[in-house]
Order: sequence, then C-alpha cells, then structure tokens
Amino acid sequence: MRPLHPALRMDSVCPSLSARSLLPALTLLLVTLCARGEVPFGIRIIDEATGRGVPLVTLSTVNHIRLVTDSAGWAAFDEPGLMNREVFFSIASPGYAAPADGFGYAGVRLTPTLGATTEVKIMRLLPAQRLRRLTGQGIYRDSSLLGREAPLPRPLLNGDVMGQDSVQAAPYRGRIFWLWGDTLLPPYPLGHFRSTGAWSDPPSTTGLPPQDGVHYEYLTDAEGGLAHLFPPVEKGAVWLAGLTSVKDGEGEERLIAHYGRYLALDQQVEQGVAEYDEETRWFQPVVQLGEEFTWQHPDGHAVAVSNEDTSWIHYATPFPLVRAPARADDLVLPTNYEAYTWSEDLGWHWGKDAPPMTQTHERELIRQGRLPAAEARLQIQSPEGRDVDAHAGSVRWNAFRQRWIMIFVQKGGDVSLLGEVWYAEAEEPTGPWRKAVRVATHPHYSFYNPVQHPFFDQENGRVIYFDGTYSSTFSDNTHPTPRYEYNQLLYRLELDDPALSAAQK
Repeated sequence: MRPLHPALRMDSVCPSLSARSLLPALTLLLVTLCARGEVPFGIRIIDEATGRGVPLVTLSTVNHIRLVTDSAGWAAFDEPGLMNREVFFSIASPGYAAPADGFGYAGVRLTPTLGATTEVKIMRLLPAQRLRRLTGQGIYRDSSLLGREAPLPRPLLNGDVMGQDSVQAAPYRGRIFWLWGDTLLPPYPLGHFRSTGAWSDPPSTTGLPPQDGVHYEYLTDAEGGLAHLFPPVEKGAVWLAGLTSVKDGEGEERLIAHYGRYLALDQQVEQGVAEYDEETRWFQPVVQLGEEFTWQHPDGHAVAVSNEDTSWIHYATPFPLVRAPARADDLVLPTNYEAYTWSEDLGWHWGKDAPPMTQTHERELIRQGRLPAAEARLQIQSPEGRDVDAHAGSVRWNAFRQRWIMIFVQKGGDVSLLGEVWYAEAEEPTGPWRKAVRVATHPHYSFYNPVQHPFFDQENGRVIYFDGTYSSTFSDNTHPTPRYEYNQLLYRLELDDPALSAAQK
C-alpha cells in the first residue's frame, strides 16, 4: 500500500499511534480524534499461555455496559462519566477464565484514560485456541478505533456480509473455493438464501497464514452485490453440501455438491447434484433426485480415501460412512454410492442396499444383543466413560498423528445443545472411534457444523485449524453476541498437547 500523504500521517499528529495501513477515511477519523485527545482507552485480553489476543471476551461494568473484544483481542472504551477513575470490568469468555476475588467476581479494576492501553491475561481452560472471527462486520472494529493495524485489507466490512452460516471449502484449480448457506446483509433481517461463495489464496502460495484470518474475495453479481450460487429459477432457499473437488476422465477438476431447495426449514421440495459452472458462476443442477435417495449423494464434508487400487470420496456427517468412486461422473449418480453398515450375516461391510450405520442404531443393536459391544465402531465416550453423541463435523487424515482425526460438535452437551466441540482419532476412517476429548466449549450457545481445513495444517499436521458457526440458534440464549452472532469462528489446535492424550491411546 502507498504511504499516506504527510497530512494524514498519524505520527505527525499523535506520535503514539500509527495508521500506515489504515484506509484513508478511517485515518481522517483517527486524526480528528487524536487531535481532540479522544482516542479511546484500549483493553487487550490475551491468552496467558500464548500471548495472543483472545476474541469474543465480554467485559462488563457494574452497570452492565458490555464490550466484546475483536479478533485481535482489543476492546475500545470511552464512556462519559467513567474515564480517569477506577472501574471494575467483569470478564467472561467461553473456554477461558479470569481470576476471581474473594466474593467470586472474575475481572479486573482499571482506570480508563483516553489514548492509554493495558493488557489483561486470562487462562485457557481447554486445548483449542480461539483465534479470530472469519466473517461478518467489524472483525477488527476495536483495533481500528484504537489505530491498530489489521491483517485483512477490509477489516470492518467485506462484501456487505453481516453473518454467514455453515461453511464448506475445497481446494480447486490452485485456489480455495468457499461457500456458505444463508448470509445476512445490512439493509434488512431477511438476507441471502441461495448460498454465497468466495475465493481465497491458500497459505502455501500468496494467502494469509491461518492465524491472520482469511481474505475472502466474495463472488459478486453484475451490479456489484453479493452473488447467489444457485440459479434463481424456482422459489425457496437453496443449501449446498458435500462440496467436492474431483477430476473427470480427462483430468479436469470439477466442483460438485448436493443441493436442496426448501420452502421451509423442514420442507424440502427438490434435491439433486449440481456442478459449478465457471461461466455463469452458478451451481447448475446436473441430476435431480427423488426423495427416496436419502443418502446416495454428496453430503457433509468430503474426504479423499485411497485403498489398494481404488480412490474414493467419503462423506462425513460426521462419520464418513458413505462413499463413491473419486471420479466426477460417478459422484453425480446415486447408483454409485455405498454405505458402511452392519448385518448379522456379513458383519461390517460396504453395500448399496442399506443406509449407513448411525450411533443411535448401533447402540440399539448392541442393546438387543445383535451386535457385540467389542465390534462397535461409533460408540464414542469421554475420558470419564460418558457417551458422546456426535452431531456434525469432519474427518481428515493427519500426517503428524498417522491417524484419521475427527473434529465434531456434540449433540446434547452438558452446558449447550450444540456448542461442545470434541476431538477423536481412529486407524481407519470407518473407525473404530472410541475416546474423545472436548477441545472447545460455548455454554448456552451453539457452534454447529464445525470443519477442519487441511490446507491450513502446519508443521506436518501438528497444528490444525477448524471453524464453525457461532450462533444463538438451537440454544437457550436470548441475548446474541453483537457482531459475532451467526458468524464463523476459527480455532487452532496443537495435536501434541498432553490434554489430547486420552483420545490418542
């Protein structure tokens, strides 16, 4: 970026600040504030173990003024009547804790002063490190108000996106293709309901390292607005799943997904398999499927698996128990899909006549004595021996662990219905999945449809990254978190953390 004109340089007006990378409009605002001595008081919350800023930390005053840290861990405070005097800020953040005093109040006493900053350390309680919010407005709001640099070129609003639901991603033709379900926009509560897409460069080329976030280049229409990913021919919301990058017979990469058109959340009126068209930039329907095809299509998150001379695409929901040959022409036909299941005659096997095994069905077969408990493959338990019901997630091969690893959200957790995130390992993608360790928590909130992105792996897979949808939906929370609600949060997990050992035996 070109240097700022001398008249706009922050260090010429307020030497304590630097805005070399900020947008001109923001720079002018900060110059004005600085000249008036009104740059807010900056509070940065950091992870005591890593020194990184912690996003999604709520600071509350005695009279319930609430601040929420941005993706760099900063909160900007400028409250008339509470400056230049001692103020108590309670501190709360899912998966983290601040020291409490003798009365049980967890927080810190500070003296807010315009232009000053302070750091407060908090303790992480679980292995996963919350890094930043990836989507929505104001990702670096407080950092910007304080004149701090942000790693993203559009740190305040990108593509008019206010919120996004359930991410899918696939490496495709040298870049990363992203898609989301519903997208919220500024003008009205009802937003964009035919899926949204974006491109980014992978970290292995010119993309940002995952710890700095993702620079999404959203797909736009002819008017510059956010583009739909599905042709607007029929009424209804359209959701895409099972995004798969796979080659055809000529070696060309193709991008395939299942689509479902809905008139209501529980009213699917059309489904099938669609392929991304580079020219129209839509997923065009290739095959329309009848409602009897409940599992014979892409779904969940795709993972490539090779055994002997055959390559397959497995679909994890979260167990990867549906597969089809890893060829584009095979993925569009339901007759090519197989499910992994159990029968008393054949034991565990792949077949086309029965749906994939589920945790619930397997548990019932064990109870009936029809499946030996020692043969179970899906009965995940916590280190303490409690059953853990897996709802959604992804499975990936991990080179560091030399195991298949699963990141999934629990259904019916002890503090949230869909907010507890777990880690498990298995020698085969089909299991057996035995023990799991909880790595992230979101009490009284949801963090649904989490997915690990292997193209973000670092140090040969020792460090992995996953994100999911942070939302009050499916929870008992009636006060959604400002800016974070209905958006994607990114976590980092180090697989040599001793806290994971119970799942790695």
